Amino acid sequence: MANIEYSGHGDPARSLALLWRTSERASRKGKPELNVDRIVRTAIEVADAEGLGALSMRRVAEELGVGTMSLYTYVPGKGELIDVMLDTVFGELPRAHPEGGWRDRLEHVARQNQALYQRHAWLPHVLMSRPVLGPNVTAKYDHELSAIDGIGLSDIEMDSVLWLVLDYVHSAVRNAAEIEVANQRSGVTDEQWWQAHAPLLSKVLDPARYPVASRVGQAAGMQHGGAVDPAHAFEFGLARVLDGVEVLVRQRCAG
Repeated sequence: MANIEYSGHGDPARSLALLWRTSERASRKGKPELNVDRIVRTAIEVADAEGLGALSMRRVAEELGVGTMSLYTYVPGKGELIDVMLDTVFGELPRAHPEGGWRDRLEHVARQNQALYQRHAWLPHVLMSRPVLGPNVTAKYDHELSAIDGIGLSDIEMDSVLWLVLDYVHSAVRNAAEIEVANQRSGVTDEQWWQAHAPLLSKVLDPARYPVASRVGQAAGMQHGGAVDPAHAFEFGLARVLDGVEVLVRQRCAG
C-alpha cells in the first residue's frame, strides 16, 4: 500500500498565504537562490520519482543542496508543502473545452484528470476531503463547472455532478495504481497469478454450488486475463456515470 497523505491539514493562515504568495520571502544575500516555486517543484520531482513515502522536508533540502531548516523560511511544514504541490500540479490542466455538448465536455474533464493522475502517480494517494483553496484549484473548479453550466441543473446539482465524476476518476485511477504496485512487488502479473491459481481453484470450486459466480467469473477472467482490467473498468464505469448524469439532465429539462 502506498503512503497516504491528506490535503488541508496545514495551518490555515500559513497555507493560504503560501498558496496565494501573499508573504513571499526573498532569498538571503549570499545564500543559494531559494523560493517557494523552486522548493515545490523539487518536492514534486521527488514525489514523481520516488513516491510520497520518500517525501520529506529533509529529502527536498538534500535535492536543493541546502540545510533542512532553510526550507522552513519559505514553507512552514510538510502539510503546507503538500497543499502547494497539489495546487501546482492542478495548474497543469488545460482550460479549454472540446467541441460538442455537455457530455463531451464532462468526459473531457474526466480524462484530463485521469491523465494528470497518471503523470503524477502519487496524486491519487493524497486524500482531498478538505479542498486546497489555492488559485489553480479555484481556476480548475471554475473551468470544470463551466462544462455543465446552463444545461438545466441547479448550482448544487452542478457541484454534486462534478464531484461525482472527479471522485470516480480518483477512485478508478487509485485502484489501477494499487494493482500495478501489487504486480511490481510480487513480480507476478495479475494474469500470471490467475493462471497459477486456476488449476487449483477448479478442484475446489463446485460450479453446481456457485453457478453464477463460476459462469461470470470464467467469462470475465477470459475476457480480462485476470480478475479485472483497469482500462476496461475505467471506460465502463465512466460511461455509466455519464449515463446517470444524462438521466438527471433529461429530468430537469423535462421539468
